[in-house]
Amino acid sequence: MPCAKKRFVILFFLCLCLSVAGILPVRAAPGMSGECGCLYLPQIDRMLVEKNADRRHPMASTTKIMTALVAIENCRLDDEVVIPEEAVGVEGSSIYLRAGEHQTMENLLYALLLSSANDAAAAIAIHTAGSIAAFADMMNERAADMGLKNTHFTNPHGLNDENHYTTASDLARIAAEAMANPTFRTIVSTKHKVIRVQDGTQARALSNHNRLLRSYEDCVGVKTGYTKISGRCLVSAAERDGMLLIAVTLDAPDDWRDHTHMLDYGFSLYEGRILDDCDGLTLDVPVVGGESDVVHIRTRSSPTVIVPKGSEDLELSFEINHFATAPVGRGDTLGIVRYTLNGETVAVLPLLAEESVRAKPIHENLLDKIKNLFGL
Repeated sequence: MPCAKKRFVILFFLCLCLSVAGILPVRAAPGMSGECGCLYLPQIDRMLVEKNADRRHPMASTTKIMTALVAIENCRLDDEVVIPEEAVGVEGSSIYLRAGEHQTMENLLYALLLSSANDAAAAIAIHTAGSIAAFADMMNERAADMGLKNTHFTNPHGLNDENHYTTASDLARIAAEAMANPTFRTIVSTKHKVIRVQDGTQARALSNHNRLLRSYEDCVGVKTGYTKISGRCLVSAAERDGMLLIAVTLDAPDDWRDHTHMLDYGFSLYEGRILDDCDGLTLDVPVVGGESDVVHIRTRSSPTVIVPKGSEDLELSFEINHFATAPVGRGDTLGIVRYTLNGETVAVLPLLAEESVRAKPIHENLLDKIKNLFGL
């Protein structure tokens, strides 16, 4: 092999190893058609792919991810929503709500996230905050709580407004926050849903616009969007072995392919590993001044940690209190299990007391001392 070619091969594999290890900066995935995009691994807060990920851009109906999150956090699913005049005939996607119609908040959320209904978005906003503008303020407050600096909302549906924008990286973090909500996650992973008016006189069949739910095996959400100004926008989520990936593209003419490519790429780099080494293992800690001499401790969960694909087995060590002083409450932390990979900590699990241990009554302790003193 010529020297120049050999140096190139060595440099290529060195860069690949450093990139997987997170030492080199991430780069755009080959062939991404989007103007802006990213692939986000929220469990380790790492961007695996970035292309203009911090450039402000309109996001069309992917706005509705935040709309749903704010509504879920501030309303009950069984809230009765009377559809106001302002929500009827809103431009764009619609389920043709009628003024005065009664719907539940849950039904409107399905219409919002599956059919991308702009009239449902308006109805949700007005019910939650009293007006579109007030609801947009709530959305912006939620974005600020998340520390997002390049996102601003003026409406709940994503219709064009020069002051309505986000970035691919901000949108990925919004989606990750929403996917942590079980109600949101259930809705966006639903392919079909029939909703009814509360009096039962009318039914609407909804189909999820997210084609990846049918074409990508591990897909669990999230939301599509399109306007002439924003172009095709897509946020997707996929989960495998407890590892969640969030992909985002803004103004991407070939978004389905882009997302399939990015998700495959992410799953090729990292994997989820369940920490079940200590599952069922119980240890003892001596107790001073208690009605029992020992308390049993153990971990109560087997969480998933994210590690580079094909990495070595994790090493674990125990750090346990030498003793506990009564009283001890069930669930008290009396030690930890530390998991490391190549010398770096990847997880710490608490070792919790399995039962309570009450302190000995003071007079019993004194009586014991007297007996011991006289050899009784």
